Amino acid sequence: MTSTTFDAERAEAFAGRMLDMLNGGALMVMTSVGHRTGLFDALAELDGATSHELASAAELDERYVREWLGAMTAGRMVELDPETGRYALPPEHAAWLTRAASPDNLAVEAQWITSLSTVEDDIVECFRSGGGVPYERYPRFHEVMAEESAQTVLSVLFSHILPLVPGMEEALENGASLLDLGCGRGRALLQLAERFPASSFTGYDLSQEAITFARQQAADRGLGNVLFEQRDLSTWDADAQPGVYDFVTTFDAVHDQAKPLALLKGIRRTLKPGGTYLMQDIQGSSHHHENVEHPGGPLMYMISTMHCMTVSLAQGGDGLGAMWGEQKARELLAEAGFSAVDVHLLEHDPFNAYFVVQP
Repeated sequence: MTSTTFDAERAEAFAGRMLDMLNGGALMVMTSVGHRTGLFDALAELDGATSHELASAAELDERYVREWLGAMTAGRMVELDPETGRYALPPEHAAWLTRAASPDNLAVEAQWITSLSTVEDDIVECFRSGGGVPYERYPRFHEVMAEESAQTVLSVLFSHILPLVPGMEEALENGASLLDLGCGRGRALLQLAERFPASSFTGYDLSQEAITFARQQAADRGLGNVLFEQRDLSTWDADAQPGVYDFVTTFDAVHDQAKPLALLKGIRRTLKPGGTYLMQDIQGSSHHHENVEHPGGPLMYMISTMHCMTVSLAQGGDGLGAMWGEQKARELLAEAGFSAVDVHLLEHDPFNAYFVVQP
């Protein structure tokens, strides 16, 4: 729709919104810094502190801490008593910014802004020439992903997620086989292997760095019932052994794949008769206009553009993207041969959906 009338009031309002977003973006950078350095945690434990006291408590350089406090004060995230020069983190803010607040620590999410911005030059070139940015250009991705998953998945793995699949816990207690594809650093599998020693667990991921980390964790914990292997899953429809696993899981992984349909067909193939596939993926619609009210819509599309979509395209893949949506997910699951799909949402998590899928 076009208009020949320039609405000055609307333009001014948009300029104000842009300024708010610029300040918000700046605060997200500083929030990531505050999280990674432990400044939020240290300040929350102090009953007010000067910049010197906070720097000492966090074992950081005072000059940098003082400048960070300036941003936090100007952004109304930290409060300053100008007479005493003491800064405080209100408990209502600490409830969303500290490690003690996990799984509600939103400072973890701020890291996506900073970690993904490191490939901006590469992404701009992809806009011009096509192609994608490969996994190896993201040195912190698996670290941040593991921390986020600890909040969204691991914190409710046994209390909320496994009960979505009738009989799953009982089967794992008695001894079952489970395959996790796109396992990353394997934190979910490690917890499952510890909880259910009678069962066997296997994790595949494209990243050798993530697999090496997971193997070391398994060795450190003395877990002999979990195996991690580096695998390219783009031909999983042909590579998967038929009828091997009682359960297959993917946590926030399908949309990253070069060939997501091939992955889903392979999952269908490798499940035993009566087996179940549990898929956690981004909650949303396949249609842009239906995501306007999504609480994290812009963030999800940013993460998709800067990582999920582009790493798939870098492999010559489909570039499905994080916001592929429930409609597309159902379409691909049906094409892969699944007939029963139930979608569950968890009250604490507005960003993810859980698909319980059976042949």
